[in-house]
Amino acid sequence: MMDWYDGDHMTGWGWAGMTLGSLLFIALLVLGGMLLISATRQADRPAEPVRSPEQLLAERFARGELSDEQFRQQLTTLRDTGARTP
Repeated sequence: MMDWYDGDHMTGWGWAGMTLGSLLFIALLVLGGMLLISATRQADRPAEPVRSPEQLLAERFARGELSDEQFRQQLTTLRDTGARTP
């Protein structure tokens, strides 16, 4: 049977186990630090402002995704249905 200790000395298996355990512990500490840094960086980011449907429609029009007629039609629809966000 292979024991971790042979009398008062550690065997090769004991050294291997201790080394592997130490490496896993260090990897766990590094991973925890990385997650902590990532979480604090996300908390520091400012929240994006809430945009109304009319603002989103105007942005799409400005990017050229909508023609003038489509923009006016959809804007009229938004105003008729009262889909504005305060």
